[in-house]
Amino acid sequence: MAGPRLSVVVAFHDMAREAPRTLHTLAPGYQRGVAAEDYEVIAVDVGSEPPLAEALVRSHGPTFRLLRSPRAPSPAAALNAAVRTTRADAVMVCIDGARMLTPGIVRFALASLSGYPERPVVAPSFHLGPKVQNESMLEGYDQAVEDRLLATVDWRRDGYELFRIGCLAQSSMAGWLGPIGESNCMAMGRAAWDRLGGYDERFVSPGGGLVNPDFLERACDELGPPVMLLGEATFHQFHGGVATNVPRAGRPVQPMAEEYVAVRGREFTPPTSEPLLVGGLPRQALPVLAGSPRLRSAADPR
Repeated sequence: MAGPRLSVVVAFHDMAREAPRTLHTLAPGYQRGVAAEDYEVIAVDVGSEPPLAEALVRSHGPTFRLLRSPRAPSPAAALNAAVRTTRADAVMVCIDGARMLTPGIVRFALASLSGYPERPVVAPSFHLGPKVQNESMLEGYDQAVEDRLLATVDWRRDGYELFRIGCLAQSSMAGWLGPIGESNCMAMGRAAWDRLGGYDERFVSPGGGLVNPDFLERACDELGPPVMLLGEATFHQFHGGVATNVPRAGRPVQPMAEEYVAVRGREFTPPTSEPLLVGGLPRQALPVLAGSPRLRSAADPR
């Protein structure tokens, strides 16, 4: 049998609550327009306590497997090592295993890569909840609230229902219509990944610091403007993330910025490349598109 067309690599660290949901959103049956043999999923457990169960990972499909990596503040080295084990000619990396995917990501990523194998393929980031979680947590948003929120929509049957209970992350405020500062679901041809050298393992801050924005910035600079998956996204679950689930005043912005300067010799600048759009637009996402600042600006008669 031919091997998979896409290898999906996802990092997990102490996500016993979040991992089953994320894995469900990667499973055949949830992901639309693709077969189980079209892609493999490699769950990378970065020193979780308790460890992520292999039976849980394998229960989601025949091409799901688990890799274990030593506990480390940054997942960069573990992800790079996992990519070296992949079998497909294209790779998709999700640095944060707390993020649930919409049902067309694998299908439209494969379509994008067939035409643009050297381009980075990205999906914007959303948070579950009424506001970005750095703000909503100050108003009582927590895991229990989020569990009740998820129970209000049938996301397991139709993952696009997540648009009804989420909001754009700060890195993706332009939505699908403009540049993004970071994507938590990036795909590209394996040759392009190797050309970039994967994640820069000099980023050793908790969560990787700015390693993920750095990778997207390098990809856009060296490979060209990204392909944006229209109507697709990832949704962040509340789990105590070092940047997403602390109040703004407590975010480790300065240490991450200083580490970036130490590694790159300059301050971080988000990509400004205008994306090429590939995908569709589910009805649940129409309010997001209608509320885009860029769309409102374009429609302003002044």
